[in-house]
Amino acid sequence: MAARALDATGAAELVHAATAAPSMHNAQPWLFRCHLGHRTVEVRADPARAMPASDPDRRSLHVGCGAALCNLRTAAAAAGWRTETALFPDPDDALLLAVVRLTDAAPDAALASLEPQIARRHSSRWPFADEPVPPGDVADLVEAARAEGAALVFPDAWHAASLLDLVQDAEVRAAEEPDRAAELARWTHPVPDTADEGVPGYAYGPRRRGGAAPVRDFAGRSEPPGRSSAPFEAAPNVALLGTAQDTPADWLRAGQALERVLLTATRAGLAASLTSEALEWSDLRALVRDPLTDVGQVQMVLRVGYGPRGPTTPRRPLTEVMEIVGNPRL
Repeated sequence: MAARALDATGAAELVHAATAAPSMHNAQPWLFRCHLGHRTVEVRADPARAMPASDPDRRSLHVGCGAALCNLRTAAAAAGWRTETALFPDPDDALLLAVVRLTDAAPDAALASLEPQIARRHSSRWPFADEPVPPGDVADLVEAARAEGAALVFPDAWHAASLLDLVQDAEVRAAEEPDRAAELARWTHPVPDTADEGVPGYAYGPRRRGGAAPVRDFAGRSEPPGRSSAPFEAAPNVALLGTAQDTPADWLRAGQALERVLLTATRAGLAASLTSEALEWSDLRALVRDPLTDVGQVQMVLRVGYGPRGPTTPRRPLTEVMEIVGNPRL
């Protein structure tokens, strides 16, 4: 039987799914090169969207690209492909993060089942209900991270509450550093505009008025018009996503695990938000790690619960992020 070809339409569908992934400040730091004849998709870093002040080693950039990689693999599985992924296949090309090859073997059914959640997943910076996540859903989230080579742990209430102090400390520090403040201003849009990148004011959520939820406040000194305030959870469901090591390959694995966790949460009817402020400072990052759990190197802090799904945020057009090379094999 002849191998099924990859055409331009199919490649565009895969990349469209990939670009729905979350990234730091919604910078969307990815590029894709689709080799139709070889049935491969390259995931590349876009250095123009790096943040030298806030993310000098590009850890968060890699996490975001890893999340996009997970979406691409998930969409491919739903389309009937089996994927083989090589991370950093060319030591002389640091911007080439991964190559995904589509094969005719049976697709990963578990990944394929998550594909409908790609379009539904949005970060929610709104208050959640003050109730725990059921044990069965917690187990599914933990397994989703494990399937991608990462660990997800839910720290006790004391450590979860301490994360709010770390986030607030990080926000104060960032506001006092002009380079970091400038990056935040570059990637946030409190007043409605036509930007296809960054975080728009309508996605900031309300200003926190009480509660212990660690939620990044994108407003800084520029409040969106008409923004309200609201009490957040007193006992938020906080999870730490970590990897055993802290290499660029681990950051990509963390990104894939993060997105798989988020898609699994969305399927369970859970909303989620992400916060990395404290992880952007080496001394605070060490304190984020829960000494009572074996989470390894913390790569992301998640907050999950029952609440409104966040709004859709803008995405760059495929013409800016996608390149097609060659003709499909006949």
